[in-house]
Amino acid sequence: MTVPAPRLLPTLAILACLAAALSGCTAGGVAAGGGAVAGVAVAQERSVADAITDARIHTQISYLWAKHDLALFRKVNLSVHEGRVLLTGSVINPQTRIDAVRLAWLAEDAGEVINEIQVEDQSGIVDSGRDIWITTQLRSKLLFDANIRSINYSIDTVNGVIYLMGVAQDQAEFDRVTNHARNIRYVRKVISHVRLKNDPHRAAS
Repeated sequence: MTVPAPRLLPTLAILACLAAALSGCTAGGVAAGGGAVAGVAVAQERSVADAITDARIHTQISYLWAKHDLALFRKVNLSVHEGRVLLTGSVINPQTRIDAVRLAWLAEDAGEVINEIQVEDQSGIVDSGRDIWITTQLRSKLLFDANIRSINYSIDTVNGVIYLMGVAQDQAEFDRVTNHARNIRYVRKVISHVRLKNDPHRAAS
């Protein structure tokens, strides 16, 4: 049975605290969530309207996943940028992967769903901690590189594979980002879904 995306504003506001795009909100600051998204968008290449839409997509998918299966909600990572949804993570059951993609497409305004979910049971405590370390290392390298606008990138690491998504100012910046990623210890592969700022597909999305 198809599960409709939630439309009740109070529910969405509360669930927004679960979304990465609205991370850091508290019970007393839920109302300010939209303002926080708008503030971040000013520094990004995407517009304020796009950032708010992305946050809504993120919240709807998070809600659908949690309602369907809390294990799916915990195991699959979600990033949204300009209506493009990136799914990463590692699951044991292939059906979980299928359900994650199916429910992601139910979100209003989701223009593209990129499925990078791995079906395998490789992630132990050591692997999970290593993935977090890799992500932290790369985020730090981008943040302190004056030639990179780090806010325009999202990073997910699964079993030593880095997944990049976002908008690069130009080819030179993109090359710097991928070089930083490839030179981090324990990284097995870098998979990029980054678009250049002048990519015509951005205007069409």
